[in-house]
Amino acid sequence: MHFRKRNTWPLHLMILPGFILVLIYSYGPLAGMVIAFQKFVPARGLFGHQQWVGWANFDYALQFPGTLRVVWNTLYIASMKIVAGLLVPVVVALMLNEVIHAKLKRTLQTIVYLPHFLSWVLLSGILIDILSPGYGLVNAILRQIGVDPIYFLGDNRWFPYTLVVSDVWKEFGFGTIVYLASITSINPQLYEAAVVDGANRWRQTVHITLPGMRMIIVLMTVLSLGNVLNAGFEQVFNLYSPQVYESGDIIDTFVYRVGLLDNQFGFATAIGLFKSVVSFTMISIAYYLAYRIANYRIF
Repeated sequence: MHFRKRNTWPLHLMILPGFILVLIYSYGPLAGMVIAFQKFVPARGLFGHQQWVGWANFDYALQFPGTLRVVWNTLYIASMKIVAGLLVPVVVALMLNEVIHAKLKRTLQTIVYLPHFLSWVLLSGILIDILSPGYGLVNAILRQIGVDPIYFLGDNRWFPYTLVVSDVWKEFGFGTIVYLASITSINPQLYEAAVVDGANRWRQTVHITLPGMRMIIVLMTVLSLGNVLNAGFEQVFNLYSPQVYESGDIIDTFVYRVGLLDNQFGFATAIGLFKSVVSFTMISIAYYLAYRIANYRIF
């Protein structure tokens, strides 16, 4: 035991900087949750002589006209992202698995994975140019086939779906790599036996590949439930405008606007705390289901 501790302390020391950052940036701000129960005045300090109002901020949040709309937008957009973010990587992984040429396969994997490393600040500028109704590439193509230009980022009918499609385009490469890794763990002798029995590639996919991916698909599905109230602040913040508040305003952007721009600190903190409690509950349920269904455990 002494030998094991002596040889693992450098590994624990490597974890120390990350542990300190988590304490500072993740656990330290939890003290600010008291603002949800105060009529907060910044000049008095966090633990100064603030006026405690109990549940008044939560009552105001429930009665505020835009709260239900914002919660619905968040659930609607996040749910579509979860479903599309699970289906698209599975389909792409199955398609890439059929590519026989190894060099071409690696090239395609790199291409689909590349957008994952780009920030939404950069991608939003690209999307604004591509989707512009006046000079954007997409609307130029639509004009060529006789379709009127579509204001993807300024029309409430199109904006939620634009968010979902652009998010899937950015992130599906990561999921594809995960599912490809699960495919490589399938016993090749199963495919050999299927060929002997006369199964074509489609039947091999349906009866061998998909069942072999079942556990990782279930795991990824269950774990994604924890993101049901995370519709993507960075993406929405960089793409939305007042014209699409009705369909694109989510909890995170709403909290940012009423808290930092309108200085309603208690109100914004109350909504943020509500979201955190619901997200924590969903994540707890998701990990329990992951353990029960897929035997997934962190510790």
